[in-house]
Amino acid sequence: MAKLYLASESPRRRELLTQIGVPFLTHVVPIDENPLPDESPVAYVERLARVKAQVGLAALASPRDAVVLGADTAVVLDGRILGKPADAAEAMATLTALSGRTHQVLTAVALASETRVAARVVSSQVSFRQLQPAEIAAYWASGEPQDKAGSYAIQGLAAVFVSQLQGSYSAVVGLPLCETAELLAEFAIPCWQSLPADSQEVAGRG
Repeated sequence: MAKLYLASESPRRRELLTQIGVPFLTHVVPIDENPLPDESPVAYVERLARVKAQVGLAALASPRDAVVLGADTAVVLDGRILGKPADAAEAMATLTALSGRTHQVLTAVALASETRVAARVVSSQVSFRQLQPAEIAAYWASGEPQDKAGSYAIQGLAAVFVSQLQGSYSAVVGLPLCETAELLAEFAIPCWQSLPADSQEVAGRG
């Protein structure tokens, strides 16, 4: 079985991979994450996921029998990517813009080996209730939005902002588990590796 490397420092992605019983090593290589001119949000997240996986693979001392997983998530409103906030004012502006509206969350996942690269992009729709300026300020003061795309974390305190979700919850967190599991299977990396062998055998029958 190939050894899996995760090209991400995100604790959310580490937790999600662990949740589905997939052992991995973390292997992060810095890349330029600036959008290209006229690049669509979908093309942007897929390109970054592929680049993270491919650059990560190339940086391994021994890429043979290795698979690298890259992922990227973007919060999109009115066709515009909302990145991580530079400061409190930007976070306040972003959350005010998301208040009472539905936005798109795009997450791409890519796997790269010596012989192939494959990727999937998952789109989810997230609706926020109306947010009050005081709670936006309190949320910023919590420290949670500071390193989050779109200035919020659905798995954290911002869960109370979400009135509706259409799509993949895990993709909004940072890794679409259904699609990730399908890609891993294409690279002969099974999920549920932490289960006893007899449990995996029963689960695979059909």
